[in-house]
Amino acid sequence: MRSWLILLLPFLAACQAAPSERPDTLVNLATVQSGPRVQADELDGAIRQQPDNTGLLARRATLRLAAGQPSAALSDISSALAIDDADGELYFLQARALRALGRLSQALAAARQAAANGFNSPELPLLEGETHLAARQYDAALESLDRTLRLDPDQPAALFYKGLAYAATTDTAQALDYLHAALARDPRQPEILHQLAFLLNAYRLPAEAARYAAQGLRLDSTSGALAYDYGRQFELLGRPDSALRYYRRAIHFDTTQYRADYRLALAAGAHGQRPAAIIPHLQRALRRNARLPQARALLAEALEAQRRLPEAYAQFRLLVAENPGNQHWTYKVWKTGEAVRAMLPDSLRPPTTYYRRAAAAPVATSPQQ
Repeated sequence: MRSWLILLLPFLAACQAAPSERPDTLVNLATVQSGPRVQADELDGAIRQQPDNTGLLARRATLRLAAGQPSAALSDISSALAIDDADGELYFLQARALRALGRLSQALAAARQAAANGFNSPELPLLEGETHLAARQYDAALESLDRTLRLDPDQPAALFYKGLAYAATTDTAQALDYLHAALARDPRQPEILHQLAFLLNAYRLPAEAARYAAQGLRLDSTSGALAYDYGRQFELLGRPDSALRYYRRAIHFDTTQYRADYRLALAAGAHGQRPAAIIPHLQRALRRNARLPQARALLAEALEAQRRLPEAYAQFRLLVAENPGNQHWTYKVWKTGEAVRAMLPDSLRPPTTYYRRAAAAPVATSPQQ
């Protein structure tokens, strides 16, 4: 993954594909991160001797960011800013660390401080654009990314993020145009290929999606996102067995690929497999996306069929909350609730309350004339 891909956005999960060619050998990420981490640790002695050297603190913060240690980086940046609060580059590093920690509004505030203190690299509006995108502030994201492209017209990251922004606002034509433009400038970036495959599958163009997914898998054979993409095109082309094979592969490489779990569960249910085979897939999928169509209903029914009644009861209650007034789910809550109550020992069982009908009020009679 290139350095410009700051964080994958949670609202656009993706998939992957399987090519016929032998994949490139990938560098172990733990080994890659150990280099910056070791280099950061090697600066400890120098910083102890020169605690007011903001250049050393900034260097160690940069290495810690590269090593995936944003909290430690933020500590170094705070120390440096306490010494020199007019250094725009320090504020930019602070914004990067805050973005990595998911503190989006604070990251944007630090980016504004960086600009106010003279930091004018194209990386700054790029960071702002990606952060706005993560916050689903699409107009602001596009404005920041346009500023990046005015400074650097061939910046692939800005083109990529513009594609994601247009995809999020359902402007598919613009999204595909910008993703293709990003790919033309960075043709070996698996994430661009994934997003192209994902979008094309979503718009029922599986043959085109397969081409990009396969190309991506040649670059990264362990990408769960691309494996899902490749499986999805098989499903759209009416080849369910091949699709399921790639969905399983997607989860093997990346357990966050909830769409693969969801489709495996749907297929298992359609083929009459035992509920025990469906439940783990649905539980993982719902942890990532609570609004998958029919997923909670399938999970609740499967738990009930397995006599896992307290868990089923909890799911039926969520269904009632999501579908107020639905008589079927209301009945299921009552039914499983009674079954759960009956399972409790007498000492823990809440009493059943019976309500008597109120006595009818006496009917007033007219006095006889």
